Amino acid sequence: QVQLVESGGGLVQAGESLRLSCAATGSIVKINLMGWYRQAPGRERELVAAMSRGGSTNYADSVKGRFTISRDYTKNTVALQMDSLKSEDTAVYYCNSVGVWTPTEFSALAYWGKGTEVTVSS
Repeated sequence: QVQLVESGGGLVQAGESLRLSCAATGSIVKINLMGWYRQAPGRERELVAAMSRGGSTNYADSVKGRFTISRDYTKNTVALQMDSLKSEDTAVYYCNSVGVWTPTEFSALAYWGKGTEVTVSS
């Protein structure tokens, strides 16, 4: 079974930076897509950034130029470097993976971490 564990959230002031990390554990050979979503109070969960195994990236317009996603394919980890943070970035950030290969099978299921809270004060 795949588990995703996030770390790195916290309280920062506007303009500062944070780095989120997520590690996928379990009997994993490789993961097709890993990314980050966020959910602010009273709002729907939204995509922040995602990265395919081939290196293609997708960012929400609101974070382009400020956030950078990266992966370590050998360790099955994904990170999100968040710079120039704004108060509107305040949310719970969730790690996500889609398309997991184990030694015996492929799963197209989406897995989610429990979330890490990011609060940006203005």
